[in-house]
Amino acid sequence: MTKHVGSCLCGIVKFEVQGDFESFYLCHCQHCQKDTGSAHAANLFSQSAKVVWLSGADAVTTFTLPGTRHNKSFCKVCGSALPSTQIPGLLVVPAGCLDTEITMAPTAHIFSSRKADWEEGLGDVPEFEGLPK
Repeated sequence: MTKHVGSCLCGIVKFEVQGDFESFYLCHCQHCQKDTGSAHAANLFSQSAKVVWLSGADAVTTFTLPGTRHNKSFCKVCGSALPSTQIPGLLVVPAGCLDTEITMAPTAHIFSSRKADWEEGLGDVPEFEGLPK
């Protein structure tokens, strides 16, 4: 069985995901843009894997956008995105909260009709290994 470990930014919440991910979506919908503050969310999905909270389970809270299935679990202390089990039978894990390497490539971009205008042409933007001087 595949195992991944992860944590929040402040380190209070630690967890293990036991099992495999079936898909890895980069979601460009308005809800994901708002709750990540970025162009898209990067989430791993599994219908069979389980999350085990190793520490800080009491610091995990979830917000569900009224009238939608959109939800986000996060650390009450630092606000870091964390795994969610709010949709029955589905584990959703934000890729950035994992501390172990993800070998799976993204499956697809979803809600691409909602891509942010500024996301176009990013291949031409300069890159720096750290904060530019």
